[in-house]
Amino acid sequence: MFLEKLKEFPKNLYVLIITIIGFLIFILTTTLVFASINQMVPPPYGILDFEFAWVPEQVLIIFASWGSSGMAAETLAIYWDFLYIVGYGSFIFGAILLVTRKLEEKLQKIGLWMTLAPILAGIFDIIENINLLVMLDMAPTFSSFVPFIASLMALIKFSVLILGIVFFFVALVIVIIKLIRKRD
Repeated sequence: MFLEKLKEFPKNLYVLIITIIGFLIFILTTTLVFASINQMVPPPYGILDFEFAWVPEQVLIIFASWGSSGMAAETLAIYWDFLYIVGYGSFIFGAILLVTRKLEEKLQKIGLWMTLAPILAGIFDIIENINLLVMLDMAPTFSSFVPFIASLMALIKFSVLILGIVFFFVALVIVIIKLIRKRD
């Protein structure tokens, strides 16, 4: 199995570096970029409302609320989101891989498969972003299926990410319990 190679490659130091760099990209993009852009978008609708609009009518309501300046700000945010994908993807991938290497047998095999979660989430996020950009660029004449595709990709993205993150925390608890038992 190709995932078996992840047990040893890349070395833990490199995985740790990738994880830290991903974490820094994640944090800096969230705090410096998205926080600033979110202030340029008038309430009550935010990016999550747009991601989960599902139908053209709801998208157009959101766009009317945002106006041209809000739509321009969200377009900028979506372009920044491509860097954000690299950040959260490498951060979560590295965290899962590091804890998975401390597991054994079936749990380790599950963990190796779970390392794919942030990668898959990133792919779904890219497809989502492309559809969001199509809507922003072609409003109000975008195809009626575009909001559905964007929302479906967002739903899958968040589901896969949550699955990976839950696995990480469960695995981390298991590793900590094993360490405590070894000391006793």
